Amino acid sequence: MKIKVNGVIVSNDHKEVYDYFGIEATSPNDVLSALDKAKDKDVEVVISSGGGDVWSASQIYTSLREHKGNVTTKIVSLAASAATVIAMGGNKVIMSPTAEFMIHNASVGGVSGDNRDMSHMAKVLETTNRTVANAYVLKTGRSSEEILELMNKETWLTAQDAKKYGFIDEIMFDESFSLSASVTSMSNTIPVEVIQKFKNDKQLSNPTPEAEKADKESDFLMRKMQSQLNLIKLGGTKS
Repeated sequence: MKIKVNGVIVSNDHKEVYDYFGIEATSPNDVLSALDKAKDKDVEVVISSGGGDVWSASQIYTSLREHKGNVTTKIVSLAASAATVIAMGGNKVIMSPTAEFMIHNASVGGVSGDNRDMSHMAKVLETTNRTVANAYVLKTGRSSEEILELMNKETWLTAQDAKKYGFIDEIMFDESFSLSASVTSMSNTIPVEVIQKFKNDKQLSNPTPEAEKADKESDFLMRKMQSQLNLIKLGGTKS
């Protein structure tokens, strides 16, 4: 059975408003009713969403984790923000090679109040970040510190990157593992910064004839300019 998670992730109370205006959205009740129909059978949750309400996403995530049957979450275009939490609810997470995966810190709009209200809201958001990170930690096996740092940077991932970090288990259509192999092999490559430093150091220790000539010309010009400056200074002293 397929369950679609499309559009904005919204609360049950707000879903009818989105439906009225014809805006694609998914609420917890949408997913829960589909899971009830599936009973204990396996389900495939197809995700194409830029995120939305994190608490609604948490409710969907929990329901998927509790489902008796096998749950496969499939990212077909975009899983961003709260939608990535839902993706983590699958026993198996797969992703299209053309899809994107984005995680970031929780945010809230329309906040008003004094400094105490702002400080309180900051703490609330920090707590939300940590609870969201729990879903990523359980899936990837990485530390909460590493996950929170990725969230701090608003990290966008390709399918290869998402697999490398452990957010997904499989890249769709990649039967030969060619995409996965290209990421795995990167661990054996020398970083560009190291290569450039090596080239610079080598050039300094073994300068080419052209480089030696350029250095000599530069040194001559510097000494000539210094002599002119000294003359000016001497002239100024005499006056």
